Amino acid sequence: MAGSGGLGGGAGDGQGAGPGQGPALRAPRALLALVALVLGAYCLFALPGRCPSAAGAPAPVPALADPPRAALRPGVLGLPVALGPGRRRFPQALIVGVKKGGTRALLEFLRLHPDVRALGSEPHFFDRCYDRGLAWYRSLMPRTLDGQITMEKTPSYFVTREAPRRIRSMSPNTKLIVVVRNPVTRAISDYAQMLSKTPGLPSFHALAFRHGLGPVDTAWSAVRIGLYAQHLDNWLRYFPLSHFLFVSGERLVSDPAGEVGRVQDFLGLKRVVTDKHFYFNATKGFPCLKKAQVSDHPRCLGKSKGRPHPHVPEAVVQRLQAFYRPFNRKFYQMTGQDFGWD
Repeated sequence: MAGSGGLGGGAGDGQGAGPGQGPALRAPRALLALVALVLGAYCLFALPGRCPSAAGAPAPVPALADPPRAALRPGVLGLPVALGPGRRRFPQALIVGVKKGGTRALLEFLRLHPDVRALGSEPHFFDRCYDRGLAWYRSLMPRTLDGQITMEKTPSYFVTREAPRRIRSMSPNTKLIVVVRNPVTRAISDYAQMLSKTPGLPSFHALAFRHGLGPVDTAWSAVRIGLYAQHLDNWLRYFPLSHFLFVSGERLVSDPAGEVGRVQDFLGLKRVVTDKHFYFNATKGFPCLKKAQVSDHPRCLGKSKGRPHPHVPEAVVQRLQAFYRPFNRKFYQMTGQDFGWD
């Protein structure tokens, strides 16, 4: 039949069916098409790492090419930031790192402030979803009034090489917040999260050292994330140090009001979130909110926060501490802050 294409060809390619290519072959082709459709839907909706969806978000648009550095100015991308009341805007501030450093806690603490509007989920725009385009990214943001700050947090931005260049092309005035924590403790916490999702993982020691006996394996993400000085060096190619605030994950636990106060100052906000908003939860081992954003009841972070860490031999901890020490000292010099990890 003239209207039936062969395998890989459509009705418009001018190829007719060969001898004997009747219903017997069309049925398998239909089955293959159905299987491909099901697999495609599975990959889109079931596999991890997919981009978030947004109600009313526009269809994906091609990513805009990163402009030369001389042209990196607000508004040059042809997607002007909405300035009117109750509009969706590009974030003026981002929590860019680090994973298992305390970023979720900081975001929840800041959301108590009436002048902070933050996206609850991690959009992963500047690492995984950049091809969706800036219009799609802005459509994810909450609506804000004049004087309010739009924020989002995606901790993997800090370790993504392309992220600072892409963020600068959105706005070179973006304020960047990095929550850091002792890299050894952070790595163990990262492993604890991995273990909760994949119980059959090898031991922490086996993953942290090549072949379990050799040098530290910096290819393992739990170790690599803690090389803060290396990651910051990449960011400083695109943003001056004055655009960064480095928050201590340890002090966010021991003195949450003090660290959140520093963040409010950095964002140019009145210190609204204070000591009166926190209490220490001895069971979880970190501070909780006396009053949540939309409730009069106390609120702690979810069950996944504050999970117990697996036992790691002291000799392993000491080897990692010795490995990180020169990187930590360089990080202290770069930031002008001594975080006391050594």
